[in-house]
Amino acid sequence: MTDTPYNVLFLCTGNSARSIIAEAIMNREGQGRFRGFSAGSRPKGAPHPYAIDLLKGLNHDTAFARSKSWEEFAAPDAPKMDFVFTVCDNAAAEECPFWPGQPMTAHWGLPDPVVAEGGEATRRLAFSETYRMLRSRISVFASLPIHSLDRMTLQRNLTEIGQDTVSAV
Repeated sequence: MTDTPYNVLFLCTGNSARSIIAEAIMNREGQGRFRGFSAGSRPKGAPHPYAIDLLKGLNHDTAFARSKSWEEFAAPDAPKMDFVFTVCDNAAAEECPFWPGQPMTAHWGLPDPVVAEGGEATRRLAFSETYRMLRSRISVFASLPIHSLDRMTLQRNLTEIGQDTVSAV
């Protein structure tokens, strides 16, 4: 196994909540084996305040958090991605930029907490539920013996994680 961490990019449309939350979780759960990044096809310009509040409340460093375009990661000087996961249905349906190095991809779609309706408590609960689901998926992903799986088996596992139907490797 290499000492170089695997780079993982989480994509969403607005890059204001789900993908930023996933980036924070990956950087903690990855324990140095993985480095998380996030971006959007049409970035909102700033992370959603509820996402930042949630991450801070769970002792995540949020200094990294900014809403950015996925074009940043398609540039020649961008870090080479090993994995690219879409976390919203809109981004999954859009034509993505070319990712150098042919990273493994999967769709891990989740409801958008930004559009949750109701009072503040209900809306914040939607962000907490998003965090819970992403943490579960990322924990399973980070525990895979990636270096010992063939590409087809790894792809099957990545797809199953997004469908919440994970079976034993």
